[in-house]
Amino acid sequence: MRALKAYFLSRLLREKLLLVIFIGLGAVMWLSNFSHRLSAATRGRHRAGAELTEQKQWIDNKKPIEAAALQAVKNLDPAKTLDDTRLVGDLSALARENNLKFTNDTPRTERSGEFAIHTVQVTVPRADWDSLTKYYLALLKRSPYIGLEQLSLAADRANPQLVNASLRVSSVEIVRP
Repeated sequence: MRALKAYFLSRLLREKLLLVIFIGLGAVMWLSNFSHRLSAATRGRHRAGAELTEQKQWIDNKKPIEAAALQAVKNLDPAKTLDDTRLVGDLSALARENNLKFTNDTPRTERSGEFAIHTVQVTVPRADWDSLTKYYLALLKRSPYIGLEQLSLAADRANPQLVNASLRVSSVEIVRP
């Protein structure tokens, strides 16, 4: 350490200033990097704590959730539950009954234990309001086997009397092992 002190003191004033500036810049860069790493670690700790709290709530509510699921299964008739193909077929049939054009995306399926949830995005272009309302009411009558998750409406640009509708529809299926 004495050698460094002697070296520093033997330098010219401008060299001393440059050395102090370089050492100061190095310290600032190191502190900046350290503070970024510290804040990232703190955010990670808070996220982990929040996830643990949420997981604890799910675990604490395990019995009521399982009881509600068993009750829901008892209330559902397995013969009326729809797989993805039947869901699209029923939606198409309801559209034909109400004189609506119908396009859909490929259904997505999420499986969870005894259930499979099938979701499909449906587009009904240039529909008149009465036909679309009848279609909507027909979907509601199929609850809880078919559920409407999202509905967005927009007036048709060419004919404001008509509506373009986009629906996200889901169905539940009881999966038998």
